[in-house]
Amino acid sequence: MKKVPFVTKEKLDEIVKEYPTPFHLYDERGIRQNIKALKEAFAWNKGYKEYFAVKATPNPFLIDILREYGCGCDCSSYTELMLSEAVGACGEDIMFSSNDTPAEEFVFADKLGAIINLDDITHIDFLEKAIGHIPETISCRYNPGGLFKISNDIMDNPGDAKYGMTTDQLFEAFKLLKAKGAKEFGIHAFLASNTVTNEYYPMLAKVLFEAAVKLQKETGVHIKFINLSGGIGIPYNPDQEPNDIRAIGDGVRRVYEEVLVPAGMGDVAIFTELGRFMMGPFGCLVTKAIHEKHTHKEYIGVDACAVNLMRPAMYGAYHHITVMGKEDAPHSYKYDIAGSLCENNDKFAIDRMLPKIDTGDLLVIHDTGAHGFAMGYNYNGKLKSAELLLKEDGSVELIRRAETPSDYFITFDCFQIGKKLIK
Repeated sequence: MKKVPFVTKEKLDEIVKEYPTPFHLYDERGIRQNIKALKEAFAWNKGYKEYFAVKATPNPFLIDILREYGCGCDCSSYTELMLSEAVGACGEDIMFSSNDTPAEEFVFADKLGAIINLDDITHIDFLEKAIGHIPETISCRYNPGGLFKISNDIMDNPGDAKYGMTTDQLFEAFKLLKAKGAKEFGIHAFLASNTVTNEYYPMLAKVLFEAAVKLQKETGVHIKFINLSGGIGIPYNPDQEPNDIRAIGDGVRRVYEEVLVPAGMGDVAIFTELGRFMMGPFGCLVTKAIHEKHTHKEYIGVDACAVNLMRPAMYGAYHHITVMGKEDAPHSYKYDIAGSLCENNDKFAIDRMLPKIDTGDLLVIHDTGAHGFAMGYNYNGKLKSAELLLKEDGSVELIRRAETPSDYFITFDCFQIGKKLIK
């Protein structure tokens, strides 16, 4: 699959006259087309709802677009709950899925009427003490353990994950919650990350559907929804084939009709909590080549760094790079594309074959729309970049300004350095 930027060089040349690099740019048209496809893929399920994983791209302007299509918010912290409330989400439009959760976060989630998804059986008593009751609608996170395989391929290792309850704990939790007044139940699981296969969701669905049938039969609870969480990935590498969301939705439908419908559970709603799939391909990091270095290797220094995109430094993750205006030039130069942090892993690419890069060239780093800006930090006193939205009509909107030194120093209430006062 050839990766083509969603923005032209001519448009970028126009944008950088007003907004200096680096910045994250998002594609409104792509975001809208993608959510429409997702809703169509699961339209067969009357109660279907997507809860966007706020952690992936916590920007209210972008979440507002998804809200137009009925999406809720999947939150994992106090501030994510605040952000969701600010965009108008409340009640069962919010799924609160956290772990190692402070009491005040449970209190706020309950105040908003969010669906609380418990990560551990010990959290039942913790929640009850924190908010004074058990909500009538509640969910539990399931971790069956072991390895999660598709055919002979190991997709992930749930048994090594810190999240969720064992099978025995899940059954015990449902009985306990029912005894404490819960009336509607949900099951949630996340067994593999960033899968690029149409088989993951249907196989996960089968695990959860079979567990749901057994739970409802043995505990007598009413299971209202099953949350397939995230895990549907994107093709970061051009050699990968993208997921077909309609094929995935149809695969889940077949398992639903095979397992749940015969058990009299054809009213169960299907929820998803997608983040990467919703936003990843529809964001890019735009940066400029500002230095060349010729030592033991050939380096191109850019004005972005791991502060702007942490995944390559943290995981060794691949992000495709397009040198704008040189898309059809031969990839005959081997470069490390590096940022300016005092860390040797601050590289967006290592030994990457690219066209010849000259100082001043604009580089588009693909697929940064999720877990891009969101994972930024301030090491070396670096400041986070702006976020821009390329709108459907071709105009550009600033949806988050770049940080300034004042933002960096703002948590010092007052500190005197010589005669210089930082406030």
